[in-house]
Amino acid sequence: GGKGVFPQLSVRENLRLACWLFRDDKERTEAKIDEVLALFPRLKDRYRALAGDMSGGEQQMLTLGMALVNEPKLLMIDELSLGLAPTIVGDLIGVVHDIHATGVTIIVVEQSINVALNLAQRAVFMEKGEFRFTGPTAELLERPDILRSVFIAGASASPDDVGVETRAAVESTKEQLARQAPGADAGSILECHHVLKRFGGIVAVDGVSIGLRRGEILGLIGQNGAGKTTLFDCISGYHRIDAGRIELAGHDITDWEPHERARSRLGRSFQEAMLYPSLTVAETIATALERHLGNRDIVAAALAAPASYESELAAWLRVEELIELMGLQAFRDKLVGELSTGSRRIVELACILAQEPAVLLLDEPSGGVAQRETEALGPMLLRVQEATGCSILVIEHDMPLLSSICDRMYCLELGQVIAEGTPEEVLDHPRVIESYLGENEAAISRSGAAAKPRAPRRRRQLTAD
Repeated sequence: GGKGVFPQLSVRENLRLACWLFRDDKERTEAKIDEVLALFPRLKDRYRALAGDMSGGEQQMLTLGMALVNEPKLLMIDELSLGLAPTIVGDLIGVVHDIHATGVTIIVVEQSINVALNLAQRAVFMEKGEFRFTGPTAELLERPDILRSVFIAGASASPDDVGVETRAAVESTKEQLARQAPGADAGSILECHHVLKRFGGIVAVDGVSIGLRRGEILGLIGQNGAGKTTLFDCISGYHRIDAGRIELAGHDITDWEPHERARSRLGRSFQEAMLYPSLTVAETIATALERHLGNRDIVAAALAAPASYESELAAWLRVEELIELMGLQAFRDKLVGELSTGSRRIVELACILAQEPAVLLLDEPSGGVAQRETEALGPMLLRVQEATGCSILVIEHDMPLLSSICDRMYCLELGQVIAEGTPEEVLDHPRVIESYLGENEAAISRSGAAAKPRAPRRRRQLTAD
Protein backbone atom coordinates (compact mmCIF):
# COMPACT_ATOMS: atom_id res chain seq x y z
CA GLY A 1 0.00 0.00 0.00
CA GLY A 2 2.80 2.44 -0.78
CA LYS A 3 4.60 1.89 2.55
CA GLY A 4 7.36 -0.41 1.42
CA VAL A 5 10.24 2.00 0.80
CA PHE A 6 13.06 3.37 2.93
CA PRO A 7 12.57 7.15 2.54
CA GLN A 8 16.14 8.12 3.44
CA LEU A 9 17.64 5.78 0.82
CA SER A 10 17.83 6.47 -2.92
CA VAL A 11 15.95 4.46 -5.52
CA ARG A 12 19.19 2.67 -6.35
CA GLU A 13 19.85 1.82 -2.69
CA ASN A 14 16.28 0.59 -2.16
CA LEU A 15 16.52 -1.74 -5.14
CA ARG A 16 19.95 -3.04 -4.15
CA LEU A 17 18.66 -3.67 -0.63
CA ALA A 18 15.76 -5.65 -2.10
CA CYS A 19 18.37 -7.89 -3.79
CA TRP A 20 19.93 -8.75 -0.43
CA LEU A 21 19.18 -12.48 -0.70
CA PHE A 22 21.54 -12.78 -3.67
CA ARG A 23 23.83 -9.83 -2.86
CA ASP A 24 27.00 -11.76 -3.73
CA ASP A 25 25.81 -12.29 -7.31
CA LYS A 26 26.48 -8.85 -8.79
CA GLU A 27 25.50 -9.87 -12.30
CA ARG A 28 22.10 -11.12 -11.16
CA THR A 29 21.58 -8.04 -8.99
CA GLU A 30 22.21 -5.66 -11.87
CA ALA A 31 20.03 -7.72 -14.22
CA LYS A 32 17.09 -7.65 -11.82
CA ILE A 33 17.45 -3.92 -11.22
CA ASP A 34 17.57 -3.35 -14.99
CA GLU A 35 14.30 -5.30 -15.35
CA VAL A 36 12.60 -3.09 -12.77
CA LEU A 37 13.88 0.09 -14.42
CA ALA A 38 12.62 -1.16 -17.79
CA LEU A 39 9.21 -1.77 -16.23
CA PHE A 40 9.15 1.64 -14.52
CA PRO A 41 11.08 4.18 -16.63
CA ARG A 42 10.21 6.90 -14.12
CA LEU A 43 12.36 5.15 -11.51
CA LYS A 44 15.26 5.27 -13.94
CA ASP A 45 14.84 9.04 -14.16
CA ARG A 46 14.85 9.28 -10.34
CA TYR A 47 17.54 6.62 -9.81
CA ARG A 48 19.68 8.78 -7.50
CA ALA A 49 16.80 10.58 -5.79
CA LEU A 50 15.75 9.83 -2.21
CA ALA A 51 12.65 7.65 -2.11
CA GLY A 52 11.07 9.98 0.45
CA ASP A 53 11.30 12.88 -2.00
CA MET A 54 9.28 11.09 -4.68
CA SER A 55 5.54 11.23 -5.30
CA GLY A 56 3.23 8.65 -3.73
CA GLY A 57 2.77 6.96 -7.10
CA GLU A 58 6.52 6.71 -7.67
CA GLN A 59 6.97 5.18 -4.22
CA GLN A 60 4.28 2.62 -5.10
CA MET A 61 6.21 1.74 -8.28
CA LEU A 62 9.39 1.32 -6.26
CA THR A 63 7.58 -0.90 -3.74
CA LEU A 64 6.35 -3.15 -6.53
CA GLY A 65 9.79 -3.26 -8.11
CA MET A 66 11.39 -4.26 -4.82
CA ALA A 67 8.88 -7.10 -4.47
CA LEU A 68 9.57 -8.40 -7.98
CA VAL A 69 13.36 -8.61 -7.90
CA ASN A 70 13.31 -11.76 -5.74
CA GLU A 71 11.31 -13.80 -8.25
CA PRO A 72 8.60 -14.64 -5.68
CA LYS A 73 6.55 -17.83 -5.88
CA LEU A 74 3.77 -16.05 -3.97
CA LEU A 75 3.31 -12.33 -4.64
CA MET A 76 0.97 -10.31 -2.42
CA ILE A 77 0.09 -6.85 -3.78
CA ASP A 78 -1.66 -4.42 -1.45
CA GLU A 79 -3.78 -2.03 -3.58
CA LEU A 80 -2.16 -2.21 -6.98
CA SER A 81 -3.77 0.98 -8.29
CA LEU A 82 -3.11 3.11 -5.19
CA GLY A 83 -1.93 6.57 -6.26
CA LEU A 84 -1.07 5.50 -9.80
CA ALA A 85 -1.97 7.17 -13.09
CA PRO A 86 -4.41 5.25 -15.31
CA THR A 87 -1.80 4.46 -17.97
CA ILE A 88 0.50 2.96 -15.32
CA VAL A 89 -2.36 0.92 -13.84
CA GLY A 90 -3.25 -0.31 -17.32
CA ASP A 91 0.33 -1.42 -17.90
CA LEU A 92 0.53 -3.07 -14.48
CA ILE A 93 -2.59 -5.12 -15.16
CA GLY A 94 -0.76 -6.60 -18.13
CA VAL A 95 2.40 -7.05 -16.08
CA VAL A 96 0.54 -8.92 -13.34
CA HIS A 97 -0.94 -11.27 -15.94
CA ASP A 98 2.54 -11.83 -17.41
CA ILE A 99 3.94 -12.63 -13.95
CA HIS A 100 1.07 -15.01 -13.29
CA ALA A 101 1.75 -16.75 -16.61
CA THR A 102 5.21 -17.72 -15.30
CA GLY A 103 3.60 -19.78 -12.51
CA VAL A 104 3.59 -17.20 -9.72
CA THR A 105 0.59 -17.26 -7.37
CA ILE A 106 -0.73 -13.75 -6.84
CA ILE A 107 -3.02 -12.27 -4.17
CA VAL A 108 -4.21 -8.72 -4.77
CA VAL A 109 -6.00 -6.42 -2.35
CA GLU A 110 -7.85 -3.91 -4.49
CA GLN A 111 -10.51 -1.27 -3.85
CA SER A 112 -11.55 -0.85 -7.50
CA ILE A 113 -13.93 -3.54 -8.74
CA ASN A 114 -13.08 -2.69 -12.35
CA VAL A 115 -9.38 -3.28 -11.73
CA ALA A 116 -10.17 -6.45 -9.73
CA LEU A 117 -12.36 -7.84 -12.50
CA ASN A 118 -9.53 -7.39 -14.99
CA LEU A 119 -6.91 -8.83 -12.66
CA ALA A 120 -8.29 -11.80 -10.79
CA GLN A 121 -9.66 -15.19 -11.71
CA ARG A 122 -11.14 -15.78 -8.26
CA ALA A 123 -12.36 -13.29 -5.69
CA VAL A 124 -12.85 -13.33 -1.95
CA PHE A 125 -14.94 -10.41 -0.75
CA MET A 126 -14.61 -9.48 2.92
CA GLU A 127 -16.72 -7.22 5.10
CA LYS A 128 -16.06 -6.62 8.80
CA GLY A 129 -13.62 -9.52 8.97
CA GLU A 130 -16.00 -12.05 7.42
CA PHE A 131 -16.27 -13.61 3.96
CA ARG A 132 -19.41 -12.57 2.12
CA PHE A 133 -18.44 -14.05 -1.24
CA THR A 134 -15.93 -16.51 -2.64
CA GLY A 135 -15.83 -17.72 -6.22
CA PRO A 136 -14.98 -16.69 -9.79
CA THR A 137 -14.52 -12.92 -10.01
CA ALA A 138 -16.95 -12.63 -12.91
CA GLU A 139 -19.72 -13.95 -10.67
CA LEU A 140 -19.52 -10.72 -8.65
CA LEU A 141 -21.47 -9.16 -11.50
CA GLU A 142 -24.28 -11.60 -10.72
CA ARG A 143 -24.40 -10.50 -7.06
CA PRO A 144 -26.25 -7.17 -7.05
CA ASP A 145 -26.52 -7.31 -3.27
CA ILE A 146 -22.74 -7.04 -2.96
CA LEU A 147 -22.36 -4.52 -5.75
CA ARG A 148 -25.04 -2.29 -4.28
CA SER A 149 -23.91 -2.48 -0.69
CA VAL A 150 -20.19 -2.20 -1.31
CA PHE A 151 -19.53 -0.47 -4.60
CA ILE A 152 -22.54 1.73 -5.20
CA ALA A 153 -22.92 4.89 -3.13
CA GLY A 154 -26.03 5.47 -1.09
CA ALA A 155 -27.04 1.80 -0.82
CA SER A 156 -28.56 0.38 2.32
CA ALA A 157 -26.14 -0.85 4.94
CA SER A 158 -25.97 -1.55 8.63
CA PRO A 159 -26.16 1.52 10.90
CA ASP A 160 -22.55 1.27 12.00
CA ASP A 161 -21.19 0.90 8.47
CA VAL A 162 -18.46 3.37 7.60
CA GLY A 163 -19.79 6.55 6.07
CA VAL A 164 -23.40 5.39 5.70
CA GLU A 165 -24.84 8.64 7.05
CA THR A 166 -22.47 10.62 4.86
CA ARG A 167 -23.55 8.70 1.78
CA ALA A 168 -27.24 9.20 2.50
CA ALA A 169 -26.69 12.91 3.00
CA VAL A 170 -24.63 13.48 -0.11
CA GLU A 171 -26.94 11.43 -2.30
CA SER A 172 -29.92 13.56 -1.30
CA THR A 173 -27.84 16.69 -1.81
CA LYS A 174 -26.65 15.54 -5.24
CA GLU A 175 -30.20 15.64 -6.56
CA GLN A 176 -30.87 19.04 -5.02
CA LEU A 177 -27.76 20.81 -6.35
CA ALA A 178 -27.93 22.34 -9.80
CA ARG A 179 -24.34 23.44 -10.05
CA GLN A 180 -23.36 26.15 -12.49
CA ALA A 181 -19.68 26.52 -13.35
CA PRO A 182 -18.37 30.02 -12.55
CA GLY A 183 -17.73 32.08 -15.66
CA ALA A 184 -14.57 33.96 -16.55
CA ASP A 185 -16.11 37.07 -14.97
CA ALA A 186 -16.01 35.36 -11.55
CA GLY A 187 -12.39 36.43 -11.19
CA SER A 188 -9.45 34.37 -9.93
CA ILE A 189 -8.84 33.75 -6.26
CA LEU A 190 -5.62 31.76 -6.78
CA GLU A 191 -3.12 32.31 -9.59
CA CYS A 192 0.24 30.75 -10.38
CA HIS A 193 2.32 32.73 -12.86
CA HIS A 194 5.17 30.86 -14.58
CA VAL A 195 6.05 28.94 -11.40
CA LEU A 196 9.40 27.15 -11.60
CA LYS A 197 10.75 24.68 -9.04
CA ARG A 198 13.99 22.70 -9.34
CA PHE A 199 15.49 19.97 -7.17
CA GLY A 200 19.13 19.94 -8.15
CA GLY A 201 19.21 19.11 -11.83
CA ILE A 202 15.55 18.00 -11.92
CA VAL A 203 12.91 20.51 -12.98
CA ALA A 204 9.79 19.41 -11.08
CA VAL A 205 7.56 22.37 -12.03
CA ASP A 206 8.48 24.08 -15.29
CA GLY A 207 6.85 27.46 -15.80
CA VAL A 208 3.33 26.46 -14.76
CA SER A 209 0.59 29.08 -15.00
CA ILE A 210 -2.90 28.20 -13.72
CA GLY A 211 -5.84 30.15 -12.37
CA LEU A 212 -8.56 29.07 -9.93
CA ARG A 213 -11.77 31.09 -10.14
CA ARG A 214 -13.95 32.02 -7.19
CA GLY A 215 -16.41 29.23 -6.42
CA GLU A 216 -14.80 26.88 -8.94
CA ILE A 217 -13.79 23.23 -8.65
CA LEU A 218 -10.62 22.72 -10.69
CA GLY A 219 -9.00 19.35 -11.39
CA LEU A 220 -5.28 18.72 -11.75
CA ILE A 221 -4.21 15.48 -13.43
CA GLY A 222 -0.98 14.04 -14.80
CA GLN A 223 1.45 11.16 -14.68
CA ASN A 224 3.11 10.15 -11.42
CA GLY A 225 5.98 12.57 -10.96
CA ALA A 226 4.47 15.17 -13.28
CA GLY A 227 4.82 17.82 -10.56
CA LYS A 228 1.26 17.99 -9.20
CA THR A 229 2.04 17.56 -5.49
CA THR A 230 5.17 19.69 -5.85
CA LEU A 231 2.98 22.47 -7.25
CA PHE A 232 0.71 22.07 -4.20
CA ASP A 233 3.77 22.32 -1.94
CA CYS A 234 4.80 25.51 -3.75
CA ILE A 235 1.32 27.01 -3.38
CA SER A 236 1.23 26.02 0.32
CA GLY A 237 4.67 27.49 1.00
CA TYR A 238 6.46 24.22 1.83
CA HIS A 239 8.78 24.77 -1.13
CA ARG A 240 10.34 28.07 -2.16
CA ILE A 241 9.91 28.57 -5.88
CA ASP A 242 12.88 29.39 -8.09
CA ALA A 243 10.98 31.72 -10.41
CA GLY A 244 7.49 33.08 -11.00
CA ARG A 245 4.92 34.26 -8.47
CA ILE A 246 1.81 33.04 -6.65
CA GLU A 247 -1.19 35.23 -5.84
CA LEU A 248 -4.00 34.53 -3.37
CA ALA A 249 -7.07 36.79 -3.40
CA GLY A 250 -5.07 39.47 -5.17
CA HIS A 251 -2.10 39.34 -2.78
CA ASP A 252 1.37 38.21 -3.81
CA ILE A 253 2.12 35.37 -1.39
CA THR A 254 5.29 34.12 -3.09
CA ASP A 255 7.46 34.88 -0.07
CA TRP A 256 4.90 34.12 2.64
CA GLU A 257 5.43 31.36 5.18
CA PRO A 258 3.01 28.40 5.23
CA HIS A 259 1.25 29.60 8.40
CA GLU A 260 0.73 33.04 6.86
CA ARG A 261 -0.94 31.46 3.85
CA ALA A 262 -3.12 29.36 6.15
CA ARG A 263 -4.22 32.51 8.00
CA SER A 264 -5.20 33.95 4.62
CA ARG A 265 -7.65 31.02 4.27
CA LEU A 266 -5.61 28.59 2.20
CA GLY A 267 -6.45 25.00 3.26
CA ARG A 268 -4.56 21.88 2.26
CA SER A 269 -4.94 18.10 2.56
CA PHE A 270 -2.19 15.55 2.02
CA GLN A 271 -1.96 12.15 0.33
CA GLU A 272 -2.07 10.60 3.79
CA ALA A 273 -4.46 12.04 6.37
CA MET A 274 -2.41 13.77 9.10
CA LEU A 275 -4.49 13.44 12.26
CA TYR A 276 -4.15 12.57 15.96
CA PRO A 277 -4.86 8.82 16.26
CA SER A 278 -5.32 8.93 20.06
CA LEU A 279 -7.99 11.65 19.99
CA THR A 280 -11.67 11.18 19.26
CA VAL A 281 -13.21 12.61 16.12
CA ALA A 282 -14.80 15.46 18.08
CA GLU A 283 -11.53 16.26 19.91
CA THR A 284 -9.58 16.22 16.63
CA ILE A 285 -11.92 18.72 15.00
CA ALA A 286 -11.89 20.85 18.15
CA THR A 287 -8.09 20.95 18.00
CA ALA A 288 -8.33 22.28 14.44
CA LEU A 289 -10.46 25.15 15.77
CA GLU A 290 -7.86 26.23 18.33
CA ARG A 291 -6.74 29.38 16.54
CA HIS A 292 -10.36 30.51 16.19
CA LEU A 293 -10.96 30.57 19.94
CA GLY A 294 -12.02 33.99 21.18
CA ASN A 295 -10.05 33.52 24.41
CA ARG A 296 -6.96 31.33 24.70
CA ASP A 297 -5.61 32.55 28.02
CA ILE A 298 -4.45 29.55 30.06
CA VAL A 299 -5.22 31.21 33.40
CA ALA A 300 -8.75 32.11 32.29
CA ALA A 301 -9.25 28.53 31.15
CA ALA A 302 -7.98 27.12 34.46
CA LEU A 303 -10.32 29.40 36.42
CA ALA A 304 -13.24 28.72 34.05
CA ALA A 305 -13.63 32.45 33.47
CA PRO A 306 -16.77 33.44 31.53
CA ALA A 307 -14.80 34.63 28.50
CA SER A 308 -12.92 31.32 28.28
CA TYR A 309 -16.04 29.25 28.90
CA GLU A 310 -18.05 31.07 26.24
CA SER A 311 -15.19 30.75 23.77
CA GLU A 312 -14.94 27.00 24.28
CA LEU A 313 -18.72 26.62 24.09
CA ALA A 314 -18.76 28.39 20.72
CA ALA A 315 -15.98 26.09 19.50
CA TRP A 316 -17.89 22.95 20.52
CA LEU A 317 -21.00 24.24 18.78
CA ARG A 318 -18.92 24.63 15.62
CA VAL A 319 -17.57 21.09 16.10
CA GLU A 320 -21.12 19.75 16.17
CA GLU A 321 -21.96 21.72 13.00
CA LEU A 322 -19.00 20.20 11.16
CA ILE A 323 -19.79 16.70 12.39
CA GLU A 324 -23.32 17.09 11.06
CA LEU A 325 -22.14 18.60 7.76
CA MET A 326 -19.76 15.69 7.13
CA GLY A 327 -22.14 13.00 8.41
CA LEU A 328 -19.80 11.88 11.20
CA GLN A 329 -22.37 11.59 14.00
CA ALA A 330 -21.86 7.83 14.38
CA PHE A 331 -18.10 8.33 14.87
CA ARG A 332 -18.13 11.39 17.11
CA ASP A 333 -16.61 9.66 20.15
CA LYS A 334 -14.50 7.07 18.33
CA LEU A 335 -10.72 7.31 18.27
CA VAL A 336 -9.38 8.50 14.93
CA GLY A 337 -6.87 5.64 14.91
CA GLU A 338 -9.75 3.13 14.90
CA LEU A 339 -11.40 4.57 11.77
CA SER A 340 -11.11 3.32 8.21
CA THR A 341 -9.03 5.23 5.66
CA GLY A 342 -12.18 6.68 4.12
CA SER A 343 -13.54 7.93 7.43
CA ARG A 344 -10.18 9.44 8.40
CA ARG A 345 -10.16 11.39 5.15
CA ILE A 346 -13.60 12.76 5.96
CA VAL A 347 -12.36 13.79 9.41
CA GLU A 348 -9.35 15.46 7.81
CA LEU A 349 -11.65 17.39 5.50
CA ALA A 350 -13.73 18.48 8.50
CA CYS A 351 -10.54 19.77 10.18
CA ILE A 352 -9.64 21.75 7.07
CA LEU A 353 -13.15 23.21 6.87
CA ALA A 354 -12.77 24.29 10.50
CA GLN A 355 -10.25 26.82 9.21
CA GLU A 356 -12.95 28.31 6.95
CA PRO A 357 -10.74 28.18 3.84
CA ALA A 358 -11.45 30.31 0.80
CA VAL A 359 -9.21 27.98 -1.24
CA LEU A 360 -9.11 24.24 -0.59
CA LEU A 361 -6.28 22.09 -2.00
CA LEU A 362 -7.08 18.35 -2.00
CA ASP A 363 -4.28 15.90 -2.80
CA GLU A 364 -5.73 12.56 -4.01
CA PRO A 365 -8.71 12.47 -1.62
CA SER A 366 -9.80 9.03 -2.88
CA GLY A 367 -6.41 7.36 -2.37
CA GLY A 368 -6.82 4.10 -0.43
CA VAL A 369 -10.57 4.67 -0.02
CA ALA A 370 -13.09 1.90 -0.70
CA GLN A 371 -15.02 2.28 -3.93
CA ARG A 372 -18.31 2.92 -2.13
CA GLU A 373 -16.79 5.88 -0.25
CA THR A 374 -15.12 7.10 -3.45
CA GLU A 375 -18.45 7.25 -5.24
CA ALA A 376 -19.91 9.20 -2.30
CA LEU A 377 -16.94 11.58 -2.21
CA GLY A 378 -17.92 13.51 -5.34
CA PRO A 379 -21.38 14.53 -4.11
CA MET A 380 -19.88 15.32 -0.71
CA LEU A 381 -17.36 17.75 -2.24
CA LEU A 382 -20.16 19.39 -4.20
CA ARG A 383 -22.09 19.73 -0.94
CA VAL A 384 -19.06 21.22 0.85
CA GLN A 385 -18.46 23.71 -1.94
CA GLU A 386 -22.12 24.73 -1.94
CA ALA A 387 -22.21 25.12 1.85
CA THR A 388 -18.93 27.05 2.21
CA GLY A 389 -18.53 28.83 -1.13
CA CYS A 390 -14.85 27.90 -1.23
CA SER A 391 -12.84 27.27 -4.38
CA ILE A 392 -11.37 23.78 -4.72
CA LEU A 393 -8.25 22.58 -6.53
CA VAL A 394 -8.06 18.79 -6.48
CA ILE A 395 -5.42 16.26 -7.59
CA GLU A 396 -6.97 12.91 -8.44
CA HIS A 397 -6.37 9.80 -10.56
CA ASP A 398 -9.98 8.64 -10.44
CA MET A 399 -11.43 10.02 -13.66
CA PRO A 400 -15.15 9.29 -13.04
CA LEU A 401 -14.90 11.08 -9.70
CA LEU A 402 -12.97 14.04 -11.08
CA SER A 403 -14.99 14.55 -14.24
CA SER A 404 -18.24 14.43 -12.23
CA ILE A 405 -17.34 17.40 -10.01
CA CYS A 406 -14.87 19.59 -11.91
CA ASP A 407 -15.72 22.72 -13.86
CA ARG A 408 -12.33 22.74 -15.56
CA MET A 409 -9.14 20.65 -15.63
CA TYR A 410 -5.42 21.06 -16.19
CA CYS A 411 -3.10 18.21 -17.18
CA LEU A 412 0.61 18.29 -16.34
CA GLU A 413 3.41 16.34 -17.98
CA LEU A 414 7.04 16.65 -16.87
CA GLY A 415 6.18 19.78 -14.91
CA GLN A 416 4.41 21.58 -17.76
CA VAL A 417 0.76 22.19 -18.63
CA ILE A 418 -0.11 20.19 -21.75
CA ALA A 419 -3.91 20.64 -21.76
CA GLU A 420 -6.58 22.76 -20.11
CA GLY A 421 -10.33 23.20 -20.51
CA THR A 422 -13.52 21.41 -19.56
CA PRO A 423 -13.22 17.79 -18.36
CA GLU A 424 -14.47 16.57 -21.73
CA GLU A 425 -11.92 18.65 -23.65
CA VAL A 426 -8.99 17.58 -21.47
CA LEU A 427 -9.86 13.89 -21.29
CA ASP A 428 -10.30 13.77 -25.08
CA HIS A 429 -6.99 15.55 -25.74
CA PRO A 430 -4.70 13.22 -27.77
CA ARG A 431 -1.63 14.05 -25.71
CA VAL A 432 -3.47 13.42 -22.42
CA ILE A 433 -4.67 10.03 -23.69
CA GLU A 434 -1.20 9.07 -24.88
CA SER A 435 0.81 10.16 -21.84
CA TYR A 436 -1.62 9.77 -18.98
CA LEU A 437 -4.92 7.97 -19.54
CA GLY A 438 -3.90 5.13 -21.85
CA GLU A 439 -6.64 2.90 -23.25
CA ASN A 440 -7.42 0.45 -20.45
CA GLU A 441 -10.98 1.24 -19.38
CA ALA A 442 -10.61 -0.59 -16.05
CA ALA A 443 -7.70 1.67 -15.11
CA ILE A 444 -9.44 4.84 -16.27
CA SER A 445 -12.86 4.09 -14.76
CA ARG A 446 -11.65 2.52 -11.54
CA SER A 447 -14.64 3.84 -9.61
CA GLY A 448 -17.14 3.62 -12.46
CA ALA A 449 -19.80 1.01 -12.97
CA ALA A 450 -18.50 -2.52 -13.03
CA ALA A 451 -17.71 -3.85 -16.46
CA LYS A 452 -16.97 -7.33 -17.64
CA PRO A 453 -13.30 -8.31 -17.67
CA ARG A 454 -11.33 -7.62 -20.80
CA ALA A 455 -8.10 -9.03 -22.09
CA PRO A 456 -5.35 -6.77 -20.72
CA ARG A 457 -3.19 -4.66 -22.98
CA ARG A 458 0.41 -5.78 -22.62
CA ARG A 459 2.47 -2.79 -23.56
CA ARG A 460 5.54 -3.74 -21.60
CA GLN A 461 7.12 -7.01 -20.62
CA LEU A 462 8.68 -7.67 -17.28
CA THR A 463 11.79 -9.18 -18.86
CA ALA A 464 13.83 -8.17 -21.87
CA ASP A 465 12.25 -10.82 -24.08
